[in-house]
Amino acid sequence: MQKDLKQIFGNHHGLDERSVEFLTGALTKSNLPGFDYLEFKQSLAALSAMNMEEETAIRSAFATASTVGLTKDKLLKTAQHYKQVLNSEKQQFDAALQKQIDQKVKGKAAEVAKLKKQVEEYRAKIAQLEAQVAKSQETIDHADEHIAAAKEKIDATRDSFEHTLQSVLNQINKDIENINKYL
Repeated sequence: MQKDLKQIFGNHHGLDERSVEFLTGALTKSNLPGFDYLEFKQSLAALSAMNMEEETAIRSAFATASTVGLTKDKLLKTAQHYKQVLNSEKQQFDAALQKQIDQKVKGKAAEVAKLKKQVEEYRAKIAQLEAQVAKSQETIDHADEHIAAAKEKIDATRDSFEHTLQSVLNQINKDIENINKYL
């Protein structure tokens, strides 16, 4: 029956074949026993294929179906039943679609936002490291000057100390000499 339903409901140009197959499959699974809207629709399709006018096809299909107990009320109620089946499928489809949106769209958007934040943190860290590199390079660039200045200061301190030491030692030596000489 599903093949017939695909031809009946999906015989319009531009319909998505997967969707038609899915929906007609749901109708087939929910087919009520006996002659109802779906069998009526199949009868209409057969009569329409013979180029019968729509009103005549509907009346003829109903007249034939009424011989097996189909009433207008049962026809309308079963048509409503199949609409509910399709609406239920739509709700399930919408839920699955929302799940896909959450996973593939919102999830990716959250991932992109997280990555953007991470990139900004990396850029800040790079800027901090570049500042440290520049400071270290400046120290390196001026190291020879600082080393020379420090060595010069140390040498001057040493020279001053040795000169002072020598002067004090000379005075003590002179004093020893004078003590030995005069005492």
